[in-house]
Amino acid sequence: MLDYATPYHAPVLCHSVADRLITDPDGVYVDATLGGGGHTHALFDALGDEARVIGLDRDPEALETATARLESAGYGDRFMPVRGTFSDMEEVIRAEGLQSVSGILMDLGVSSHQLDDGQRGFSHRLSGPLDMRMDQTSGEPASAFLDKMDEAELARVLRVWGEEPMAGRMARAILRGRPLRSTTDLADVIREEVPPHKVSKSLARVFQALRIAVNGEMDELRRALEAATSLVAPGGRLAVISYHSLEDRPVKRYLRSGHFDGEIRRDLYGNALSPWRDVTRGAIMADETETATNPRARSARLRVAERTTCT
Repeated sequence: MLDYATPYHAPVLCHSVADRLITDPDGVYVDATLGGGGHTHALFDALGDEARVIGLDRDPEALETATARLESAGYGDRFMPVRGTFSDMEEVIRAEGLQSVSGILMDLGVSSHQLDDGQRGFSHRLSGPLDMRMDQTSGEPASAFLDKMDEAELARVLRVWGEEPMAGRMARAILRGRPLRSTTDLADVIREEVPPHKVSKSLARVFQALRIAVNGEMDELRRALEAATSLVAPGGRLAVISYHSLEDRPVKRYLRSGHFDGEIRRDLYGNALSPWRDVTRGAIMADETETATNPRARSARLRVAERTTCT
């Protein structure tokens, strides 16, 4: 079995994605979170000679890395890299003159390269600027984001996006510690507020919450799921890989019902009106072989749904 990991990024569940996403071997597919191009490489290896893949990413470095990889593998003429967020999908696809696509993949995780590069500011384990932007050429870094927040707003971010039980206490400590300019600055504040045995989980929750807020990730996800409903042709599929419950819950609800409240609408005869039909019957997880070589795969959850004819 081919391994699509590179020093840049180790993509998860590549074979599971390719096995379940492809319905038309010569269709057009979208990798809406391109990263290092590992999933796109796996798709091309399983697709026919006429298939095309459009790859989106907001990170210029990811686009450059993935493009070089796919050109080296001989797929450059059928691959189209596009800089943008996955909520830009509909605009990108329409600009190509396409009314629909055969399938869309969204991998919601941060790439291995981004996590392991201290200059990106995603990891509390590495010292670097407190940035956290997926695209460092636009928007404001986490340091500036924190500078302008009040206590109530920051507590809400930590509570909602980090599920941090001590959100209020953490918010007060962070505001007292401002200005915070590095990941070390922020991590030190958190360490002073919690017992040693709780530090690791608290750090992970706080960094997650700020990353989600800085990049508007949950709004992006909702917009992307709605765009996929407009773009995937009946019989085509949508595959989503999530890494924590905040992402997985709305994905599960939307792929079940076509609505973020999870409620399935029905016609006068009781027939479900959902635009999606669950293919995987629950989430697919990485097996022991994959998690042994890539520990970050342990938290991955893959859900796949097929587009119905319902609108």
